[in-house]
Amino acid sequence: MSQVNRKIGITDTSLRDAHQSLLATRMRIDEMMPILEVMDQVGYHSLEVWGGATFDACMRFLDEDPWERLRKLRKKLKSTKLQMLLRGQNLVGYRHYPDDVLEEFIKKAVSNGIDIIRIFDALNDLRNMEKAISRTRAEGAHAQGTISYTISPFHSIDYFVKQGQDLRSLGADSICIKDMAGLISPFDAYELVGKLKKEVGLPVQLHCHYTSGMASMAYLKAAEAGVDVIDTANAALAMGASQPATDTMVAAFQGTEYDTGLDLELLVRVSNHFNEISCGYEIPREVMGVDTNVLSYQIPGGMISNLASQLAEQKATHLFKDVLAEVPRVREDLGYPPLVTPSSQIVGTQAVVNVLTGGRYKMVSTEIKNYLRGLYGRPPGEVNQDLLKKVLKNEQPISGRPADLLKPQLEEARAEISEYIEQDEDVLSYVIFPNVAIDFFKRRQGLLPPLELPSTCNTQKKAVHSSAQKAAQSSPKLELLHYIDETLLWGDEDNPVYPAG
Repeated sequence: MSQVNRKIGITDTSLRDAHQSLLATRMRIDEMMPILEVMDQVGYHSLEVWGGATFDACMRFLDEDPWERLRKLRKKLKSTKLQMLLRGQNLVGYRHYPDDVLEEFIKKAVSNGIDIIRIFDALNDLRNMEKAISRTRAEGAHAQGTISYTISPFHSIDYFVKQGQDLRSLGADSICIKDMAGLISPFDAYELVGKLKKEVGLPVQLHCHYTSGMASMAYLKAAEAGVDVIDTANAALAMGASQPATDTMVAAFQGTEYDTGLDLELLVRVSNHFNEISCGYEIPREVMGVDTNVLSYQIPGGMISNLASQLAEQKATHLFKDVLAEVPRVREDLGYPPLVTPSSQIVGTQAVVNVLTGGRYKMVSTEIKNYLRGLYGRPPGEVNQDLLKKVLKNEQPISGRPADLLKPQLEEARAEISEYIEQDEDVLSYVIFPNVAIDFFKRRQGLLPPLELPSTCNTQKKAVHSSAQKAAQSSPKLELLHYIDETLLWGDEDNPVYPAG
């Protein structure tokens, strides 16, 4: 029997994951500001606005303070809950940080405007999420426990349901199924959502990327199974490596028992705005289409682009198929980790090394060694014992929580950068990205020149108008238009910047 008035909530990712997936996380706060008041009227369940790679990109590429960006968003978005993505004990970085850093980071994220924190771990290791969940709740925010969805002989619907039950035991307020590679099929989505609703009893949210082309169908079946919220992006920044379109899903549910109640006319205004600003970016074809390699190799689309880039640098593009075939073998050797930051980088880089050297594990990275030592957490499945012995010799992997090995860092960091501190949050920025933050602080104080940022659509239009007046007969110089280096296109699961140690 159908349910009545079971409204589906919409989390729009346009201000975070959508542009991270399609625009290399390069959207600037000035491009967001003009449409925020309209977005605040829509009635979204939440807006995902912060976390993931945006923290790094703000300082590294855009000369923006990520904390100030959050404050500006909060000031304009007065009625809508703001959401962020947190990589568990990795926070918004690519390694584990000590508990004092984690606690202060969450405290400042909430006090600056975050309402909902989606917390995940690359290995689904609950020990790497428990501190973040408890601290989020202590600060009065909503702690969303996350299941990193993947496919392997080890992972199953029952495995993920057990993960959901364990997250509930840790105090999670809701459960997110994070399908970062677009792997979940419509019928698996129906089964998993249904069992989570029945056996866990918490609200369930589904986050899918469109890489395989199945995400919209998965959302429809998830709605039938009782999903509470789905993640979408405005039509201009949807599909491909991003999420299904908000406008499309709202229209699909309109007039049904799942009707979102959102105003399509407002959504069109939102999409039109992002369509206008996207003229300043070239979105490569491969991140917009359907990539069936993700189904054959369980490799996220952005990771495939990164592998191709690594091979191109080595003038070995002819080995691409060999690397694609090697990735699942390396993943099996490591106990089937989900391919999400940082495990996707660890697995992908080792697969490239294995193929280039003509032998498996002739060379291994520091990250592989640390993974096998247990410094990233507990692998989901059994690690290849021959590989473990070859790499670690007689060393035994740790059995405890990795963060327990880390000493407090905040006070030491505060002393190290005392000359640059303008706000308490600067210490956190420095701890998470030391070199990037120091350069940003120096530019902020005028000690280094500002970054030369590419022109926006508005400045491009002014430049075109001016040049047309000066030389009406000149042909447009297309090379002046901004383009994105395709090697920088990755999502949360595929960021190639990962410091050793």
